[in-house]
Amino acid sequence: MLRLFEVVRGRITEQPNDKVTEQQLSDAVWVDLQEPQEEERELLEKLLSTELPETEDVEEIEASARFFIDAAGVHIHSLFLYQSEGRHNTSTVAFILQPQRLITVRDSELADFRLLRMRARRGQVEALNAQELAVQVFEQKVENLADALEDIHLKLGEVSYLVLEDEDAELEDAIDLLAKLEDSNGKVHLCLMDTRRSITFLQRHIHIDSALQESFRDITRDIDTLMAHTTFLFNKINFLMDSTQGFINIEQNQIIKIFSIAAVVFLPPTMIASIYGMNFHEIPELDWFFGYPWALGLMLLSGIAPYAYFKKKGWL
Repeated sequence: MLRLFEVVRGRITEQPNDKVTEQQLSDAVWVDLQEPQEEERELLEKLLSTELPETEDVEEIEASARFFIDAAGVHIHSLFLYQSEGRHNTSTVAFILQPQRLITVRDSELADFRLLRMRARRGQVEALNAQELAVQVFEQKVENLADALEDIHLKLGEVSYLVLEDEDAELEDAIDLLAKLEDSNGKVHLCLMDTRRSITFLQRHIHIDSALQESFRDITRDIDTLMAHTTFLFNKINFLMDSTQGFINIEQNQIIKIFSIAAVVFLPPTMIASIYGMNFHEIPELDWFFGYPWALGLMLLSGIAPYAYFKKKGWL
């Protein structure tokens, strides 16, 4: 899908894209290409006089493949966070920043771009050129990452109550939730690191005025704050994971303790029953009238005695 945006009185406005022409592409300050079709790629490549990056090229992790400059403009491949089936995932967006336009190529529907489009329709995105628009995109990205961290922190509070206060909680479920939160927090941390690298590259390789420079500094400060928050969340997740495993071990030890005490309690009666179950003719109590009640009494007494001793010692 191809979306075009232009600057109208200092604000970003989406253009109708029923039938995109080369003139519209040429006038657009932002060209957003999502899951591009072949004809859309050809049209855009004709305008740029260069090839658009393929998915396998975008996913490269080397710095030289993610941040570079060529005849088409300044290239940045940046990680963005999105949710799919209740889990956080990352998707790489290819930015091509030119003096007159910003081109973004992506394979996923991302909340950052959806919110930016909604704000543009309401006339809330102020930008005079492609450079200012790029800053707006990264500001929106950092805001969404901050929201994701707030959601993780909120869910972590619920898991904390589950582990530390709810006596009827299923601790195995808590471990599953903690594993998902740790994975989400790690992906947010990765996106923040990638964004900081992208901002640093832009600062070095594009001409920016004092206002834009201040915006970059604000984004960097926000990233540093959020990075510290992800570290805090990592520590809290690890604490809760250790606590959960500790409580599970305590429960397992209690079960083992019960079996161990039961084995000790039933050992003397078993021994007495074994003795009187021997197949010898000369057993004194064999012909005794009270022999059977005597054996049962001994078995009962030998079982009660160790139980009472354990109870007195506080082991039960």
